[in-house]
Amino acid sequence: MRMNRRRFLQRTCAGSAVLSSGGLVPLPLLASALRSQAERILVVVELQGGNDGLNTVIPTDDPLYRRLRPTLAVPSAEVLSIADGMGFHPALQGFADLLQAGQLAVVQQVGYPQPNRSHFESMDIWHTCLRKEQQRPDGWLGRWAERVQAVGGDIAAMHLGGEKQPFALMSRSLRVPSIRSLEEFRLRGTEDSEFRTAVQELADEQREKEDDLLGFVASSTSAALTASDRLAGAAKAGQTSVVWPQSGFAERLRTVSQLIRSGLQTRVYYVTLGGFDTHAQQPDAHRGLLRQLSEGISALLAELQTSGDLQRTTVLAFSEFGRRVQENASAGTDHGTAGPMFLAGGSVRAGLHGQRPDLNNLQDGDLQFSTDFREVYATVLERWLKVDSADILYDRFQPLDIFSV
Repeated sequence: MRMNRRRFLQRTCAGSAVLSSGGLVPLPLLASALRSQAERILVVVELQGGNDGLNTVIPTDDPLYRRLRPTLAVPSAEVLSIADGMGFHPALQGFADLLQAGQLAVVQQVGYPQPNRSHFESMDIWHTCLRKEQQRPDGWLGRWAERVQAVGGDIAAMHLGGEKQPFALMSRSLRVPSIRSLEEFRLRGTEDSEFRTAVQELADEQREKEDDLLGFVASSTSAALTASDRLAGAAKAGQTSVVWPQSGFAERLRTVSQLIRSGLQTRVYYVTLGGFDTHAQQPDAHRGLLRQLSEGISALLAELQTSGDLQRTTVLAFSEFGRRVQENASAGTDHGTAGPMFLAGGSVRAGLHGQRPDLNNLQDGDLQFSTDFREVYATVLERWLKVDSADILYDRFQPLDIFSV
C-alpha cells in the first residue's frame, strides 16, 4: 500500500537532517545528485597559530638567517634544496617529493599592508578580506558558496573538524556544514524501508502545481538519500594502497579523499592544523607539525592520483602570519608578518613564485610582504574555480601565474 502524503511528511520530519559538529544541517543543503561533468575541487588547509615561514622555506645561503637565529637556524646540511639558495625544512620531505613531481607551488612572502600581529584579528582579515573597522558578516568562501550553491544541489563547501567553523566559510544566506568524521555524514531515520519507498515514489510522480512544495521536499529527500547511500559506501570501501600517516590531520584529509572519490560534488573542503604558535622550544614542535602537514597532503594527493582526481584538485595551505626574523630568548619565535603559502595538486605550476625573503630589508624586525594574499585568492577564484573575484574580495586583484590549466 502506498504511504499517504501526511505520513510521508511526518516521516520526512524525522529523517530530514544530518549531523553537524554541533547541531543539524537542513536537508536541502545535503541534497546530492551526480553530475556528468566533474567539478574542480579546492582543499583549504589553515595552519593555526602563525607558521614560522622562515624555518619552513629557508634562505639557506643568507648569512643573516644564521646570524639572527643562532640556535633555531636549520643546519645547511639538513635543508632540502629547492632552488636559488632556498630549501625546505628537513621535515618537509613529502613537499620536496611533490615539488620534484611537479605538484607543488610555493608562493613566497605573502601578507597584506599594515599587518596585524593578533591571531584573531589577522585570521579574521585572511578569512574576510576586510579590516575590523569594516562590517564583516561573512567570509570569502561563504560569499563564493552563495554564488554557486543551487537550491537542491550538492553542498558547495564543507568544514571537517571538531573546532569552531572557520569564519572564511560563514555566509549570510547559506549554512555550510561541519562534520567530524565520515560516519557522521549520513541521514538519520532513513533506515525505514517504507519511508525510502515512499520518497522514491513521490519523487517519480508528476504533480499538479498545488503540490509543488511536496514535490520539492520529496525530490530533495530522494537526492539526499542517494548521497547518504554513496557516502556510506565510500566509508566501507575507502581502503586503497596508500599508507596514511597516523595523525588527526591526516585522518581529516583521508575523509576529504573519501568524499571526493565517492562522487560527491562538493567543491571546497576546509581543514585545520593547529599548534604553530611556537613562542618557546620551537624546534621539536615545529618539526612535528611540518611533518604532519607534508605527509598528510602527500598522502591525499597520492590517493587522488590513483582515483584519477588529482588533476581536478588543488590544496591551498596558509597561516595568519609568519614569525619574527630574530629568535627570542626561549628558543622560539614571536608573532611576525609575511610567510609562504602552498598550492599543491596536479594542475599547478611547480616551483617558487614571488620574491624570496629579504632579510636586509626588514620593517620593525619583520619581513615585508611582496605578494598580497588576496592576489592568491583571486588566482584560485578566477583561474581555478572560474568565478569573478572582484565582488567576493571587494576589490580587483591581479591573479598570479600559478595554474597550468
